[in-house]
Amino acid sequence: MPLASEDVRDAEKNPTNTDNVIPEDASRGLRAWPSTRDDEIQEAEEAQEEDVEPHEKAMEQPSGISKVLSRRSAASSWRDPGPAPDGGSAWIQVLCTHITVFNTFGFFTSFGVFQTYYQTTLGISPSTISWIGSLQVFLLFGIGTFTGRATDAGFFRHSYIAGAVFQIIGVFTMAESTKLWHLFLSQAICLGISNGLQFCPAMALVSTYFVKRRAFAMGLTALGSCTGGVIMPVIVQQCLPRLGFPWTIRIIGFIMLALNVVAITLFRTRLPPRKSGEIVDWASFRELPYSLFCAAMFFNFWGLYFAFFYVGAYGRNVLGVSYQSSINLLLVTVCMGFVFRLLPTYYADKIGSLNVLIPFAFLCSIMMYSWIGIHSIGGLYTFAAIYGSGSAVIQALWPAIIGKCSKVQDLKRAGVRMGMAFTIVSFASLTGPPLAGALIQSAGGSYTYANIWAGTSFLIGGCLLIATRWALVGMDWKANI
Repeated sequence: MPLASEDVRDAEKNPTNTDNVIPEDASRGLRAWPSTRDDEIQEAEEAQEEDVEPHEKAMEQPSGISKVLSRRSAASSWRDPGPAPDGGSAWIQVLCTHITVFNTFGFFTSFGVFQTYYQTTLGISPSTISWIGSLQVFLLFGIGTFTGRATDAGFFRHSYIAGAVFQIIGVFTMAESTKLWHLFLSQAICLGISNGLQFCPAMALVSTYFVKRRAFAMGLTALGSCTGGVIMPVIVQQCLPRLGFPWTIRIIGFIMLALNVVAITLFRTRLPPRKSGEIVDWASFRELPYSLFCAAMFFNFWGLYFAFFYVGAYGRNVLGVSYQSSINLLLVTVCMGFVFRLLPTYYADKIGSLNVLIPFAFLCSIMMYSWIGIHSIGGLYTFAAIYGSGSAVIQALWPAIIGKCSKVQDLKRAGVRMGMAFTIVSFASLTGPPLAGALIQSAGGSYTYANIWAGTSFLIGGCLLIATRWALVGMDWKANI
């Protein structure tokens, strides 16, 4: 442990460095020392400059300094581990988070397959079925406030393993589901809780390993929703007609089980636990850029999953394509993410993540309005490809921007700040698809009202992203932010 005098000297030279500030109770002890202690501190500094072994010098410290050292050790539960590696073994953590996103977001992204299947076999209205997927993604994001704080406190592994248990229970009970309430309990509740216990902690953990290349690393992890969103619908497409629903879902469950074992084995936390602190960091909302960004992402995510849920249903119910073709529409939407979760995130580290995100939010708005005029299968495939590109960038980049929405970068609160943003987004994800379904029903099956609502939602979100940028750098349009 460093000598107390070193901490005093560092604190005097850099009073704004929160990583080196002596805890409040210890600092009160230092202020209570009489001025005659200055000579003792000077002796300790000279001893360290002579490269005397730390444990030998600790034995030579006066009793007053020894007491302060012991009090400092007991009070401080967080020590700066040094700069983020931005590479090397950190890529293993990217792989583990990619696996996590595959199991969680990848499975949710493929919900459009189940939306069409449930609507056809169970005869339930689209809006009602949408609540299954919406509740699943709501819990995925919504639990983030609690799991993010748990990650900061050192309970990452506990949360992640609990999520793996919920996931296996949820997917195998889903395989046995034959009624709507069965699906609500297994697919919506159980899998939703498991996703929330795994997704936010994994994203928060990988963000602590990168600073300069954070956007690209986040893009690689987000690519898991593409690999999962492609592989799982293909499994459903190929296995469902031959094996039936139960064994199709069991096959997906065994894949999830194997990937969970790999991730749990390889995941490693980098930061020491921060035991103290509130579950919600209310001070973050007093920072205008953070509040504006959270509001912007609420509106962007409000309309984001409408196409993922309904593009297949639109092709099947409005344009009359086959069930297999409706799955292909979803695959096109998801597959575009393989390019647009990597290329834009690579350049985002060079020109700024927020700078890249803003135009793609407006692109999604334009495509939603354009959907109104699509009346052919070719036009719908074009829409799926372009919208899939824009939505992929939004999903890949937005977690990387959360840490930049403050003038003071504080990795100690990475988990809780990300969790708070995820919780806000969760309410948009919960209400968006069911609202779209209700608008479609109210219009007698027409998608026009839902298209206008989703396009306007993206438009407001894009404007709020511009406001976020202004709050951070003002009118400096060349700033890398």
